[in-house]
Amino acid sequence: MEVSRIIAEIDAQIAKLQQARALLAGAAAVGGRRPGRPKGTTAAAKTSISRKRSKRVLSPDARKRIADAQKRRWAAHRKESDK
Repeated sequence: MEVSRIIAEIDAQIAKLQQARALLAGAAAVGGRRPGRPKGTTAAAKTSISRKRSKRVLSPDARKRIADAQKRRWAAHRKESDK
């Protein structure tokens, strides 16, 4: 291939890319779309977040059972690591 032919092909590709860029830039300007969250969605997001879940409460018996079970797990773990 001759250098002049390569340069001509590169120029043709550059022209196509510039045309595609112009079309995309025009479409973006017409659509008016901007990056980020669309307007009007913040109120919906706030209402879903603002609903507060009730705090879970354990009875003292349940808390003691969980603590005892965890103590047994740690005792078994220490027994294994001593071997």
